[in-house]
Amino acid sequence: MTEASKNQTLVHYAAQIGDNSLIMGHRMSEWCFHAPSLEMEMALMNCALDLIGQARELYSYAAASDNSDRTEDDFAYLRDEQDFRNALLAELPNGDWGDTIVRLFFISAYNRLFYTALAKSKDSELAAIGAKSLKEVTYHLRFSGEWLIRLGDGTEESHQRVQQSVNNLWMFTGELFTMSEAENALLKDGISVDVATLRADWDQTVSQVFEQATLSIPDNDWAQSGGKTRGHHTEHLGYILADMQFMQRRYPGCEW
Repeated sequence: MTEASKNQTLVHYAAQIGDNSLIMGHRMSEWCFHAPSLEMEMALMNCALDLIGQARELYSYAAASDNSDRTEDDFAYLRDEQDFRNALLAELPNGDWGDTIVRLFFISAYNRLFYTALAKSKDSELAAIGAKSLKEVTYHLRFSGEWLIRLGDGTEESHQRVQQSVNNLWMFTGELFTMSEAENALLKDGISVDVATLRADWDQTVSQVFEQATLSIPDNDWAQSGGKTRGHHTEHLGYILADMQFMQRRYPGCEW
């Protein structure tokens, strides 16, 4: 791989990680003024700010590695749907409180393992981002895990509804552990994370919390995929981008 090719692969990799954070952060921000209580709203907004902050750092690094005049805003606001490489799980609608908590728990359990590994990357910038992000996603996991236990081991209705959320979202978790082209290309240099190796530890984390929550892991191992590896998304991402990118698309070059 030439140095120029390696730089472009690094751009794709940093943007790919940033896409997950940005889209998930946007989804969390949609709970503003809609959460069950002020305390829960503050918690979700903190999660959203953490995720969007991670996206900014990753997009800024992607822009710096691109050797062009692109900025972090270009990655967020001027790319089309097929250019995004976030996992499908991140873009699904918030649904009810149970849906949001289950999705946040699944992604946070993954993020804790991912950023632990990224902090050991031979790329110093990615390692620094990984170490900083790890502190944030550890809180996200604790928050969502505690709520998952509260819902699962709560009333009969809360248990039934959160179990349904688990059943509906489970098929989207497998994509988290598929390797993208950029991940495979950078793996031999010790830059990217081999996400396939994270699955066993993720399963263990999920099983431990589910046991306390009296929830069952679905038997279905079939997984939805396509967003991360091919840019094939659900219809929901288009609506997110239409909302998020409106100002920059309508008034090109505008700045706050």
